[in-house]
Amino acid sequence: MAKKKSAVAGKLVYYFGKTKTDGDGKMKTLLGGKGANLAEMTAIGLPVPPGFTCTTECCAEYYKQGEKLPKGLMEQVTKSVTMLEKELGKKFGDLKSPLLLSVRSGAALSMPGMMNTILNLGLNDESVVGLANSSGNERFAYDAYRRLINMYGDVVMEVGHEYFEEAFDKIKKKYNAATDNDVPTEGLIQLVEAYKKVYRKHTGQPFPQDPVEQLALAIEAVFKSWNSDKAISYRRIEGITGLDGTAVNGQAMVFGNMGDDSGTGVAFTRNPATGENKFYGEFLVNAQGEDVVAGIRTPQPVAEMPKWKAPNDKTIGKKVHAELMKIKDKLEKHYKDVQDIEFTIEKSKLYMLQTRNGKRTGPAAVRIACEMVKEKLITEKQGVMRIPPNDLTQLLLPSFDPAGKKKASPLTIGLPASPGAAFGKLAFSADEAVDRAHAGEKVLLVRKETSPEDVDGMHSAAGILTSTGGMTSHAAVVARGWGKCCVAGAGEIHIDEKAKKIKVGGKTYGVKDVLSIDGSTGEVFAGEMPTVEPKLGGHFGTVMGWADKYRKLGVRTNADSPADSKRAREFGAEGIGLCRTEHMFFEGDRILAMREMILADTQPAREKALKKLLPFQRKDFEGIFKAMKGLPVTVRLLDPPLHEFLPHDKAAVKELSGATGVSAKEIEVRVSQLHEANPMLGHRGCRLSITYPEILTMQVTAITEAAINCRKKNIDAQAEIMIPLVGTVNELAPLRELTEQTIEDVKKAKKFTGKLPILIGTMIEIPRAALTADEVATQADFFSFGTNDLTQMTFGYSRDDVNGFLPDYIDQEILEKDPFQSLDTSGVGQLVSMAVEKGKSVNAKIKLGICGEHGGDPASIAFCHKVGLNYVSCSPFRVPIARLAAAQAALSKD
Repeated sequence: MAKKKSAVAGKLVYYFGKTKTDGDGKMKTLLGGKGANLAEMTAIGLPVPPGFTCTTECCAEYYKQGEKLPKGLMEQVTKSVTMLEKELGKKFGDLKSPLLLSVRSGAALSMPGMMNTILNLGLNDESVVGLANSSGNERFAYDAYRRLINMYGDVVMEVGHEYFEEAFDKIKKKYNAATDNDVPTEGLIQLVEAYKKVYRKHTGQPFPQDPVEQLALAIEAVFKSWNSDKAISYRRIEGITGLDGTAVNGQAMVFGNMGDDSGTGVAFTRNPATGENKFYGEFLVNAQGEDVVAGIRTPQPVAEMPKWKAPNDKTIGKKVHAELMKIKDKLEKHYKDVQDIEFTIEKSKLYMLQTRNGKRTGPAAVRIACEMVKEKLITEKQGVMRIPPNDLTQLLLPSFDPAGKKKASPLTIGLPASPGAAFGKLAFSADEAVDRAHAGEKVLLVRKETSPEDVDGMHSAAGILTSTGGMTSHAAVVARGWGKCCVAGAGEIHIDEKAKKIKVGGKTYGVKDVLSIDGSTGEVFAGEMPTVEPKLGGHFGTVMGWADKYRKLGVRTNADSPADSKRAREFGAEGIGLCRTEHMFFEGDRILAMREMILADTQPAREKALKKLLPFQRKDFEGIFKAMKGLPVTVRLLDPPLHEFLPHDKAAVKELSGATGVSAKEIEVRVSQLHEANPMLGHRGCRLSITYPEILTMQVTAITEAAINCRKKNIDAQAEIMIPLVGTVNELAPLRELTEQTIEDVKKAKKFTGKLPILIGTMIEIPRAALTADEVATQADFFSFGTNDLTQMTFGYSRDDVNGFLPDYIDQEILEKDPFQSLDTSGVGQLVSMAVEKGKSVNAKIKLGICGEHGGDPASIAFCHKVGLNYVSCSPFRVPIARLAAAQAALSKD
């Protein structure tokens, strides 16, 4: 977020119009993205209806004052309305030529979940007659009034939208109208009266007739929406913090529902799903703005606009489309980014209602950055900075196997709203999707249309399927922003939300049935379709090349098998920063040998069991060294407590007894002996090696033998041995000595006389190790920060139990974000920074890395760059994300 441009002292409202424009595009923190861009578009000469913006500071003040409008706000709003009246020659609430307003929210960052738009504000029982007379279109006037009562009742007074829909259905039935537009003028006049009755019934008061009262309550409703459950959920999911609140935009109405020479639309200057440099959007004739994004009517593609003809203007489509194309080019050249625009055509005249940087999928972001660099709109460095690192995940997602798709016929085809392949059982509400996903079930959220209330369910679902709405509907836009697979507007699907069933192609599917959706083609299939891994290259390869050119940090992977190692290397990993050896003990015969070792009550018996494990370990390491030929591999010695390898239920104990010859009672006694009240802080890590040095000896032997065997085959094995959970140098020193002695013993036994550089280091995951890093560094060739446990121990939070309170901590802003997902730079980060400084003070050549889950988090990577680590390590699929984030960290000062 750019620095906040200072507000003028005492200035709560900023005007934009031909008369004057107070703000500009650099004032997003103060005016919100929408308000800043409206001012900017006005300043560069685009046809923008004039209006005003109440600042985000007003929202902050509203909450400081106990949810009361700031003093002087409505006085400044009234002055702005007076300026609008003079500029447009209309009067607010006038009986002859009324000025009407739209009221929209607009925070500094775009976020679904904020208050929906209110249109036609200022209409009442008298001014609706004036609007009918001044426009010469009575039907239009009452259509505008019924929309206001519905929106105002729903958004401001929280009257359920369904109550208005029930009233409308009765009118449509009475007049045998298939769509809203088929209802005659007489029916709309009756509908207004029906809506007013609905409003009074559910609010206990009549619909307000004073336009100023309408406006004040609407502004307050926008402020209230900042702390609505849906807005808070979205900010939590996206990690948005530190904003004052939302701005409020009041803008003179222009009308897309004045007849066949009017319309409304939403468009992107490039395709937000694929990135293709092609104007992409949808429009509706004789409609108001919210009709397009709400998905109530299925719109037409903007590409078909030139075919639009009105009875009184045969060339309207060609003219408006040509003007939009000019505006598209002007906006991209000005903002140097893809723009998401809203527009209205009133009686053949085009008006721009909004522009903002368009949300896009990961594949689109990569393509757009590459092509804009090629077009010289932006520089290569700007291209690197333009792509959100986490969005690269979408390029790595699987797609449906073409061979499998050939054998299956789609149930139906909707609109390819957000790419990817997803399958799951059907969930029919947001809450249901959240609950079932949390229970471990893979679900598709199936809705007629989504709304801001659904954001939690959309985030939890594997994919989203809607029966109405277009490519710019709420579902499509939010899904693309999250990289969530979405098929929208699948009109052949009939959804019965109450019965939790859908009907399509003559068949019925319910909550236990699985459907598969292809967000790249819009196809919907019955059952679970097989998937294939993506092929990388092209624009993705170009961006990765840029990232590697500018980053300073190395990027390794956390991998425990040759398959993971190979995949990570394909994604650009420069080594393994964490190989967890305990994962190797659970396969097949290995777990039995491991359990024999644990049950043994003498060192010779333990060594006998460990000999059985040695070949397995050696083979694993050989496979990993081969996959990472020439690249460093950091192997962590056994870390978890031994009780994790033993069975605890009677059936498993009986089975182990039969396999080992140890009685069930003896096994139960051993399990009881190993039980720990707090195993996280118990007998694990280096403490195991101190107590049972034979475990370390076996593992180091396996690593060394594997390295020697690889070198004999001309495979450059670069082994690094990491001793975990060290808290004092007195733990590390004897274990380092034993490790070095074991390496020498193996070399002698194998008669290997060549060079075998094996580094010996430790994982810094205990606060005391960070505090005494200058002592620890005397015995370590490298530090690898295990930030998962370091975070756990520093905060005193169990990461296995944190979900009981952490959501409340984030909602109440006790914590800005989940410290297990993004590194706590001020607390845990201070320990890391201190350990780096102290470690380097006694060992200038010490290698420094991070191997916790934070190694794949862009914000944490920026911190790692800042404190001078050599590398980060993360899961294989996050390697490209880390490469890009590391480049952005290096370029951020520019």
